[in-house]
Amino acid sequence: MKKGKGIDIGTMNIVSATQGETTSFKRIRDAFLDVPIQAKKMLKLHDSVSYIEDDDHLLIIGDQALELASVFGRTPRRPLQDGLINPHEIGSIDVLGYMLKQVLGSPQVENEACYYSIPANPIDEPHRNVVYHKGVFGKIIEQLGYTAYPSNEAEAIVFSNCAKEGFTGLAFSFGSGMTNVALVVNTICCLEFSVARGGDWIDKGVATSTGINQARATQIKESGIDLNNPTNRIEEAISFYYRELIQYSLDWVTKRFIGSQSQFNLDKEISIVVSGGTSMATGFVEFFQQVFDKKRRRFPIEVSEIRHATDPLNAVAQGMLIQALQEYDQ
Repeated sequence: MKKGKGIDIGTMNIVSATQGETTSFKRIRDAFLDVPIQAKKMLKLHDSVSYIEDDDHLLIIGDQALELASVFGRTPRRPLQDGLINPHEIGSIDVLGYMLKQVLGSPQVENEACYYSIPANPIDEPHRNVVYHKGVFGKIIEQLGYTAYPSNEAEAIVFSNCAKEGFTGLAFSFGSGMTNVALVVNTICCLEFSVARGGDWIDKGVATSTGINQARATQIKESGIDLNNPTNRIEEAISFYYRELIQYSLDWVTKRFIGSQSQFNLDKEISIVVSGGTSMATGFVEFFQQVFDKKRRRFPIEVSEIRHATDPLNAVAQGMLIQALQEYDQ
């Protein structure tokens, strides 16, 4: 196995990438559920349930937390919220450490390079920044024995999907908590920002507009609806919110590019690559294309094509891995 690891730290999933004969990925759901300590005896009968002890409670980790929360009608706790560490779950940093250890494992060599994803500062909520978020995860990764390198998550998508274009592209990472955007030209990031809207923003809006709870909105959104052919009022609401999210993100690209284009020259068409869990809805790329076509004439960048990342759920982790491998490519 080659030295160097990458990890995507997302609001919904944490995914690591390592390179052997092929690239391998390991994922854990970014959620946990507290249950009474008395449940420990029964959980021993279920080998696949991961948990840690916390005083008089057990904290069930990952997908099993979601499954049990559904059974008991509870809402799982999430260490990350809106793309950053949840300020209401500061006590869950130990849980985050456990999760990262589960997906990263031990370093192969002392101080092995590990690139980890961070969002850009949200441009529409300037009072928020990534300083604390970046620092906490850097500390956790280094406590696991690695040398930690933070890197922008949207930039990583260009590294994992735009090799044929000389690592030039405009990437949109549609996550649960945020949408991250990066314009990369010949491996150099020229523009990066995030907007504080993503899959959770869609779910909250749909729930408020249609009178259902947010968990139900998430379930319907993730059930495989076709954005171009909604079949009922709730699916139509999901489609409306997706359209607004895409328009909002494109409008911010225009504003940021116009404000900074004097800093660089972009004299060729580039590809737009979309990725992230929120982009997994059926028909998303076609839907994005339709929204973009209405804005193309005033869009400040000439676009050659719009395509999905080859592996949308793992694209960020793979891009982090590519950067980590370069630390050993002499």
